[in-house]
Amino acid sequence: MAEETKVVGASAETRLRRRLRFLRTRARELKMIGKALVSTKHPILVHIIPMRQCNLACTYCNEFDDFSKPVPLEEMKKRLDALADMGTSIITISGGEPLMHPDLDEVIRHMRWRGMIAGLITNGFYLNKERIERLNEAGLEHLQISIDNVVPDEVSKKSLKTLDGRLVMLSQDAVFQVNINSVLGSGVKDPEDALKIAHRAVELGFTSTVGIIHDNNGQLKPLGPRELEIFEEVMALGKRSFSRFNEFQHNVARGREHNWRCRSGSRYLYICEDGLVHWCSQQRGYPGIPLAQYTPEMRHREYSTKKFCAPRCTVSCVQQVGILDNWRDPQNLNPMPMTPPATPQAELVQIGEVRGDS
Repeated sequence: MAEETKVVGASAETRLRRRLRFLRTRARELKMIGKALVSTKHPILVHIIPMRQCNLACTYCNEFDDFSKPVPLEEMKKRLDALADMGTSIITISGGEPLMHPDLDEVIRHMRWRGMIAGLITNGFYLNKERIERLNEAGLEHLQISIDNVVPDEVSKKSLKTLDGRLVMLSQDAVFQVNINSVLGSGVKDPEDALKIAHRAVELGFTSTVGIIHDNNGQLKPLGPRELEIFEEVMALGKRSFSRFNEFQHNVARGREHNWRCRSGSRYLYICEDGLVHWCSQQRGYPGIPLAQYTPEMRHREYSTKKFCAPRCTVSCVQQVGILDNWRDPQNLNPMPMTPPATPQAELVQIGEVRGDS
């Protein structure tokens, strides 16, 4: 077991700021749900990529590079404005490693200024007390770190040993909500690590979720008996997380297909660093249309389009968005043929090895 950093509680001022932000965020989330139930004409959640570069090179991941430049701030603001004009409720910034973007604080500030809930997925390596306070001041509301093991290995350096000190800093100084995601499944050497990570997250006052990594072909592969026990225990620990309302992960863990209506391309959008709209991180390349050209009619069509990949999907955030519309509006359209872009774009590929930790 990695040596854990001693926890010193947050100050009274930080606890008050945290409570006030939590209450404001929860009120906005309830408003978001009400808005989503009343109307299907706007995106609920958008993942946006401000840069593809990452400081790590986890062997299971092909959503990063080590050379690309950050999207300029003014271009990011244009994309955020376009999403706000669509009525988007939540934006989660991902990567790559978004904390490497030199203007990330201004990106978050602009999201909040346009009235959207601001989330961030990071590997956590760039966090320190000064950086956490900057995120507080920018108005960040949600942060997620995925931790893959207790001790770093050749697959991943995102370990409890390397990140525990930063987690303690978050517990002391962050006024935004923090979720720690552990992993189970193919390629995970010790499934007990997920349980240790989840218990540490709860001890520090965070929510806890679990993602499932499948085989090299991206296929559903049921967890083993002990892995299932750990999975259920971690899910129980995550009772404060919205993921508890979604049964799809229980199907994924058992290798079962899931019957649902994926609304990606409409209620959920994935905007890559090139500003193109995709179904999700696991289906990059379709529809591949620039955000500025993505019309309400296109969103409406994708809302009614049956996704071939839906039964075996592992992308938890898309599944959670789908809960709000699974009860209505059957999907009776097929995907449109892809149109080659007028100008060459960076290669966009369907990802083979998938994980449900978004």
